[in-house]
Amino acid sequence: MNMLKTLSVMLYLVSGICMCQTASAQSRQSKRAEEGGELRNKRLIERGKYLVEGVAMCERCHTQRDETGKPDRAHWLHGGPTQTRPTYPSSNWAIVEPRIAGAPPGTDAEIITLLTTGISRTGKPPSPPMPPFRMTRDDAEAVLAYLKSLP
Repeated sequence: MNMLKTLSVMLYLVSGICMCQTASAQSRQSKRAEEGGELRNKRLIERGKYLVEGVAMCERCHTQRDETGKPDRAHWLHGGPTQTRPTYPSSNWAIVEPRIAGAPPGTDAEIITLLTTGISRTGKPPSPPMPPFRMTRDDAEAVLAYLKSLP
């Protein structure tokens, strides 16, 4: 009978150790997946920053200038009055540029559609001077991730 109790206790301890190791392995795997997601998100934001600042030059319209004519980094992509004028009369020229930092105007799907098709949430192309972009979906998602990462 003593031997049976000893075996039972040993079996109980071994199963407890196995369960702990399984939980620990799952925790490590979950942490790696989370770190992988964070790394992917960080890369997506970096790609979006490159596209917004280095390719599309969004700050040219969506960021007001300081007294020296430089973009006001304190109000980065916060929108404001349109700073460019048309070279010819245009009845639909935008007079205000929207804030796109933090929460761009529209749903995520509408922003992706705008950036991939050049069609705004109204079903029409955006008013000039906004160019009708034709980005890839991956690039549009990167731009959106960067914009949403801003304050």
